[in-house]
Amino acid sequence: MRFRPCIDIHDGKVKQIVGGSLDDRLGAETNYISEHGAAFYGRLYRSCNLPGGHIILLNKAGSKEYTADVRAAGEAISEYPGGFMVGGGVTIDNALEYIRLGASHVIVTSYVFRDGIIDYDRLNELRDEVGREHLVLDLSCRKKPEEVSGDYYVVTDRWQKYTDMVLSHETLDMLSDYADEFLIHAVDVEGKKAGIDRELITLLGSWDARRAVTYAGGVSCFEDLDIIKALGQDKVDVTIGSALSIFGGDMDFHEVIDYFNK
Repeated sequence: MRFRPCIDIHDGKVKQIVGGSLDDRLGAETNYISEHGAAFYGRLYRSCNLPGGHIILLNKAGSKEYTADVRAAGEAISEYPGGFMVGGGVTIDNALEYIRLGASHVIVTSYVFRDGIIDYDRLNELRDEVGREHLVLDLSCRKKPEEVSGDYYVVTDRWQKYTDMVLSHETLDMLSDYADEFLIHAVDVEGKKAGIDRELITLLGSWDARRAVTYAGGVSCFEDLDIIKALGQDKVDVTIGSALSIFGGDMDFHEVIDYFNK
């Protein structure tokens, strides 16, 4: 289990939001807006030797706010070349630009789904463009309130639209040929600092992993990290956002690093 740092960027600023509240028309419920720019966090993570972090651009691609997000991401990457993966609005048209900018990987969801169905032509095209070793599939998921099956469905378009894809071991096996890693936000607990999704972590931990998997969502204390380590069978990496002291939370950033180093 490894710690994966994050930089979430919204309107060109480093923020922590409640992920499930994100709405293109109404904005999002915000937990924290940093007084520091993205470059500050790039320097911080580099100084602490924390590679494999995620920069997530939260505005809609094509908007002026998204342009500000991209600019901020570039500032962070320039401070830590090769230290970050970039996601949010990634398509075949811009994926290689992020790699050339210095990102180690691009993170993709919405582009490879169309009308709720995975588009293997796009997925193959993207893999051929950047290489499997530079591609992360974001399979962030949530349950459908009206369903009794309890299945987790992959959601796209900044977590606002359900796809027909159920997150399962079979899904992870199938998509392992296309991606180097998976990033999976538990959308219904993400950003709430109210506890983790134990059921989802158990699902990920019981997978016979062929690729690295990072869980995100709901971490609020060190006990949560102990639970992730146990239920994830020490195989599931974790990212922490709103609970970290550097984002206004109660978990001291350097104590978190010490926890993982031990």
